[in-house]
This record gives sequence, C-alpha cells and structure tokens, in this order.
Amino acid sequence: MRAIWKGAVAFGLVNVPVKVYSATEDHDISLHQVHDKDGGRIRYQRRCEICGEVVEYKNIDKAYDDGEHTVVLTDEDFATLPVEKSREIGVVEFVPSDQIDPIMLDRSYFLEPDSSSNKAYVLLRRTLEETDRTAIVQFTLRQKSRLGALRVRGDVLMLQTLLWDDEVREARFPALDERVRISAKEKEMSAALVDSFSTDFDPENFTDEYQEQLRTLIEAKLEKGEALDTEETFGDSDDDEGGGKVLDLMEALRRSVEKNREKKGTSDSTKTTESKKAPSKSKAKGA
Repeated sequence: MRAIWKGAVAFGLVNVPVKVYSATEDHDISLHQVHDKDGGRIRYQRRCEICGEVVEYKNIDKAYDDGEHTVVLTDEDFATLPVEKSREIGVVEFVPSDQIDPIMLDRSYFLEPDSSSNKAYVLLRRTLEETDRTAIVQFTLRQKSRLGALRVRGDVLMLQTLLWDDEVREARFPALDERVRISAKEKEMSAALVDSFSTDFDPENFTDEYQEQLRTLIEAKLEKGEALDTEETFGDSDDDEGGGKVLDLMEALRRSVEKNREKKGTSDSTKTTESKKAPSKSKAKGA
C-alpha cells in the first residue's frame, strides 16, 4: 500500500504522527466504451465553450456559479485557505461507539504510526479499546473539510469519514403510517425463519459472482479469438490524460481531405500513365 496523506492525530497535548492509507479497493473489472461498428475507443474531451479548444487537465481551474456570475478559483486560491494547510486530525470528542449510526459511515482508512516510537499510537489504541469509545475527529483531505470516526480494528487505528448530518436524508413513507396488525403466530413463524438462517458472519463466504462470470466471459472470448487488436482500435496512449489521442472535428476533416486528395492524385496519375501507353485511335486506323 502507498500512503495518501501524512499528518498527526491531536487530542489535548498528545500528538500521534500517522500515515494514512486507503483501507478498501475496487476489484471490479475496468471496461471501456467502444463503437459497436468497428470497436474504436470512445473518448471524452474537455472542451472550452468560449474558444472551442480541447483543454488539458493541468489548465483547468474550478469555479462557482450562482446563476448570474461565475467565480473562478485557482490552486493558489485554495492554498490560501487555513484549513487546507492543516495536517492535523483533531479529536473533538470521545463518544460511546454504539452511538454512531452506520448510515453515516463513508470511506475507511488505516493509520500507521509515523515516528521512531509508536508509544503514543499504542496508548491511544488501547484507551479506545478499554473504554469502548470512538473519537470524533475533524480534518481536511483533498480540499474538503471532513468529519470522521477514529476507532480500533485489530491492532490498527482506523479512520472512517462520516457524512455530515444534513447529507443523510430523512425517510418519510406514508405507507408506514398505516396501522398494521401482526398476529402472534405470524411473529412466531417469522422468528423461526430468521433462526433457520442464523449464523456467524464470515465475509470470506461471499464472492462477487457477477465479476467472476464477467471475467469468465472475457477469457472465453479471448480463447475463441473473438478479440480486436488494441493498438488499432484504441489508438495511441501516450498523451497527458493517459488515453488515446482524440481528434477534434476540424482535424478529422483536414485528414480526410488530405487522404482523399492523395487517393485522387494516385488515380489521376494512373490514368495519365495508361493513356500514354495506349495508342490513339487515329494512329491505330493509319496503321
């Protein structure tokens, strides 16, 4: 794993230097969009609506639009924000672990001690374990202020970003306001059904069947020779965006015109050569 961020967990006068790692990864097979006619790669362009030019990612700024005016924000503007410069995971409070609603949990990160001594790291981990508490923290990551839950997983401190309160929707369904009568027999049968499925959860017992079947399908097509030459259909892949070179409309038209002119020139030269070789009708009659 590669660290995505470095900082320190701070609570009171205690500072715990840490490295942050993504705790999860996406295992889905990456698929591209292609033209159904010839298998050519479909790519998207970042095109400026004023000048019409294709803009490289390094030349793109962010902006806020209020409906009437647009405020452009550059990387230099974001760098002036005090919170963005902070490399601190600040502990706000310690709460009972069961008070955190799972619906608020977002992304997960592992924290690795980043100092010559891991004593402060181990002390914080053991304190959280023995008190059954979770630390509510605030920090900044990738130009966004985050709320997080710092808890223990095995021997490692784990940081999980939390959704803000106003990001969690309220569920209001009229059907649930209706009074429903459940008989004792129905509850008994429902409990029996639950009991028949009851076991201890082991994530290793579950696999992504769709991805496995998709991989099998791809391998079967490769074995049958049902594949296209990537270089011919996907184009070059050495541009700044990591994808193939994309032709804009004017460039495509220019190349098409040049190609047709070359064909026409070749055709005209062939006709000229053939006319020189063939005897004229008048000469043929005099012969």
